[in-house]
Amino acid sequence: MEKKADKEKRFLDILRRYDGVVRRVCFMYVGQQYLFDDLYQETMANLWRGLDSFRGEAELSTWIYRTTVNTCISWIRYNRRHAGHADIDQAAYLVAGDDESDYEFVKLMYSFISRLDPIEKAIVMMRLDDKSYDEIAEVTGLSRSNVATRLHRAKEKMKTMTEGIEL
Repeated sequence: MEKKADKEKRFLDILRRYDGVVRRVCFMYVGQQYLFDDLYQETMANLWRGLDSFRGEAELSTWIYRTTVNTCISWIRYNRRHAGHADIDQAAYLVAGDDESDYEFVKLMYSFISRLDPIEKAIVMMRLDDKSYDEIAEVTGLSRSNVATRLHRAKEKMKTMTEGIEL
């Protein structure tokens, strides 16, 4: 059994490396800041609890995504009455940082992503983070071909959303 100090060190390393990913995914599933805080806290608790059972059979980043996405989807289903549109300004700021030229584009892209269904959101977010179709399939439980199909459909939906907008 891992010592508590070792577990804390591993968890802090995960937090340092993957906090941005967890925050971006959580932001895409909830709207208001107070909802984000609750979802983020729930996700961190699930990561902490699951750390002992992580066996390394999958990449650590895949396990982080799976835990985060599953927590988000479960949390939204349970709290459906509170689910709203994502706080796009905050999500875009997390991604673009101080680069104002990227900020508006990222804000627009995230507004499109926020309108997708929960699984499509997860697939698009993971693909934006350069996850392979196989990794996305492992996280979502879909087949590789189903991931490709759903990603294509999500892109088509987003493309439709851009009609009439000058990019």
